[in-house]
Amino acid sequence: MGTAAPGCPRSAAPLTAAEATRNLKPIVPKRVLKSARLRGSTALITGATRGIGLAIARALAAESCNLIVTGRDENALKKLSRELSRQKLRVLAHPCDVRDPYSVDNLFRAVRREFLRLDILINNAGIAHANLPVDQLPFPVWKDVLATNLDGTFLATQAALAIMKRGATIVNNLSIAASRVFAGSAAYNASKHAALGLTNTLREELRPRGIRVIGLLPGATDTDIWKTLWPEAPRGKMMSPETVAEAVVEAILLPLNATVETLEIRPSAGTL
Repeated sequence: MGTAAPGCPRSAAPLTAAEATRNLKPIVPKRVLKSARLRGSTALITGATRGIGLAIARALAAESCNLIVTGRDENALKKLSRELSRQKLRVLAHPCDVRDPYSVDNLFRAVRREFLRLDILINNAGIAHANLPVDQLPFPVWKDVLATNLDGTFLATQAALAIMKRGATIVNNLSIAASRVFAGSAAYNASKHAALGLTNTLREELRPRGIRVIGLLPGATDTDIWKTLWPEAPRGKMMSPETVAEAVVEAILLPLNATVETLEIRPSAGTL
């Protein structure tokens, strides 16, 4: 049998089964590696039973975050509570109409009974309206959209700040309509532009308190809101709510000395 040339190793002997097992590195799914990063934290999500709100609730649950989920559909809330509770989280499902100060107060009374503090507030509740020019837009529709998208954000935030401490984060779901306009959506555009102004003001007011404020401006996302805004919209070109939710969670998880002030995320296809 010949010898190996200098510097050339002999062929390695085959590994035994035990040795091979010891050398194997476990393949861990990405989500498992990330899990529990928010264990011990508590988040409140308005409009949590569908769309982006639901996706954010599930994404936070995957990080072991305790949850307060709200909405106007009590049956949907009960179903969501059962789903989230399977993950061994503390879950409070409480109906709330964010347009109504008394309903918001009732929600936060329940929150204070269950939790000592609130670490994350997701102002997600929002509605749209049928595509109508200003001269055909009924005033009650105008008022309802502004009450939900703007007043609701104000009321929920004002109530939440009493139990938010340094290191907490507020995320306001504003839509890309907060920075541009779409004909036929006057009330929706106006509500989101105003909510952006509120968001930017909050950020400056809360900097000294160490509370971060993120303006979320998602582009076209495949949710039920398109049934009202544009029933024939090309859903296949849109982002999924889960994509938006993943971006939100990653922004929340930044070190406390950094923040994403405006998170604008859009489909690769651009404005549809």
